[in-house]
Amino acid sequence: MNRNERHVVPSPNGGWDIRKPDSGRSSGHTDTQSEAINRAREIVHNTGGGEVVIHRPNGQIRDSDTIAPGNDPFPPKG
Repeated sequence: MNRNERHVVPSPNGGWDIRKPDSGRSSGHTDTQSEAINRAREIVHNTGGGEVVIHRPNGQIRDSDTIAPGNDPFPPKG
């Protein structure tokens, strides 16, 4: 199964990159993490939904967000 996901990662040159796994180049670059998260959500939503994986400045995964029409494996209890 090929998941549609983008990772928000720190850029070696400063700022934040939006990366698709196994891609040689970034899908976008922003100055702030929040701008990168918002842009990554737009990209994933426009490509059919999936996951946005957010990394800390040290590279560790901090959070992930399922974007509609993606299937959230852990939906909030209503």
